[in-house]
Amino acid sequence: MTGPSGQNGLRIGLDLGGSKIEGILMGPGATELARYRVATPRNDYAATIAAIADLTARLKQGITAGARIGIAVPGSISPLTGLMQNANSTWLNARPFDRDLAVALATPVRLANDANCFALSEAIDGAAENARIVFGVILGTGCGGGLVVNARLLDGPRGIGGEWGHNPLPWATPDEYPGSLCWCGRKGCLETWVSGPGMAADHARVTGEAHTAVEIAARARCGNGAARATLFRHADRLARGLAHVVNIIDPDVMVLGGGLSHLYELLPQLMGPHIFADRGSIVIKAPKWGDASGVRGAARLWD
Repeated sequence: MTGPSGQNGLRIGLDLGGSKIEGILMGPGATELARYRVATPRNDYAATIAAIADLTARLKQGITAGARIGIAVPGSISPLTGLMQNANSTWLNARPFDRDLAVALATPVRLANDANCFALSEAIDGAAENARIVFGVILGTGCGGGLVVNARLLDGPRGIGGEWGHNPLPWATPDEYPGSLCWCGRKGCLETWVSGPGMAADHARVTGEAHTAVEIAARARCGNGAARATLFRHADRLARGLAHVVNIIDPDVMVLGGGLSHLYELLPQLMGPHIFADRGSIVIKAPKWGDASGVRGAARLWD
């Protein structure tokens, strides 16, 4: 049985995150044949490439046919320079990452932003299957977005389609302006507010207490008033940011990843007043594939 590009339908997807690299071997019909995960080497470009090569070799054990390889990365390849740009794993920036990986793996590879891969996976056979316009969001240590139209990624001539997290927080209040310094060099980026570290920093500013986003959510579930207030401020800022996207691209569905189940019902009502339409409702869904969406979307980059 043959599949994409005569590769017997075998595809390898890799998701390069800040703390882990996940790999999947996908067969015909999007069946998962193998999955492994390793730690991401920090601040070491050569070690990152070596870890990806080792993980790929492990996924290919016992395979006699070739497999196409797609990789989700925390940035994008600049169409102008051919070098990595905008990666919060900053040791990857200004490097010919796709070409170096192709050499290390001895085969062509396709790279796309991790949020783009997340959105692609959910648009094809996930929570937003059959939707025409899909905006996917990953909230974690960063804040990424991906746009899919008619089951195709829309990344644009600069490779930055969906880079929602590095726009300013919309409708900022006086106490939110100008905002904290972002790793990208600008102040007040949405990522500094709605990422996990952004929420933790906001909680510390208001309460003087140092807790992670996960700890804040847990404390809120137990009825802690300060934590509940932090979660509401977080949801309000996220709603403004997402409403801004709705006013530009008017998606059929938004898929929100990052383990924020407490927000799926709250966000639409908070977004409504900011949406420039007589019907301010918006469909927001949890990802069908959870944190596996990125790696599944990477495997689909050859489709």
